[in-house]
Amino acid sequence: MHSIALLRILSFSALALTLATTTAHADEQPHEDRGPQWGLGLGVSSETSPYRGVDTETKALPMLSFENRYVRVMGPSLDLKLPSAGPVSLALRARYSDPGYKASDADELQGMDERKGGLWLGARADWRLPWAQLTAEWLGDANGRSDGQQLKLEASRRFKIGTVGLKPHLALVWQDRDYVDYYYGVRAAESRAGRAAYAGSSAVNTELGLQLNLPLAPGHSVFVDLSHTFLGSAIKDSPLVDRSGVSSVRAAYVYRF
Repeated sequence: MHSIALLRILSFSALALTLATTTAHADEQPHEDRGPQWGLGLGVSSETSPYRGVDTETKALPMLSFENRYVRVMGPSLDLKLPSAGPVSLALRARYSDPGYKASDADELQGMDERKGGLWLGARADWRLPWAQLTAEWLGDANGRSDGQQLKLEASRRFKIGTVGLKPHLALVWQDRDYVDYYYGVRAAESRAGRAAYAGSSAVNTELGLQLNLPLAPGHSVFVDLSHTFLGSAIKDSPLVDRSGVSSVRAAYVYRF
């Protein structure tokens, strides 16, 4: 299997199993008291790309996860759990992410050098409050390809209507100048008619989403995730981008044991 295709499979696995885990087990005892947990599933996703000429991609993907009291493995993410600070759960995080492109992905990208993904390292904190869960995640480029950094602040709230779980969420994602310039900038040697040179600056994206979870039987569940990201102005202004936002729809069946 092509390495990029494999990484996309792992990326969707991480999201799908994270959603299923946090929703399906919201009312159970803490994970440390349940012992090791495995997850298997199958999902389908459809996502738009911010880049000009790159079509919406729809794919079906398998999923796998593992978690115990020390580590959490979700697709391309590996968390090393740290001692909690009161109501705040802490972890060190390593994640592979590939938001880049190849010139062959679209005619509009011809003449652009490839923008590669890589390993990101950082930390995550989750603060569970009576009225919401707050999450903060910081990641930095460990490969030095972009030398970029990202900071994500998210608020979410879980509800139930009968057996159906609902979780709306709102997040702000700050990406620094190096990140935006690498993935959305145009170097002087890459410019041409209709594609001027462009130096990116830091941007803040706004994410809105809704997760739905339907338990089928003990350990079995189906989830749907709908999300839309409003792109920051420094990204929208790039000559490589022709959208003000990107959307995604994901659905999956998950069995946890």
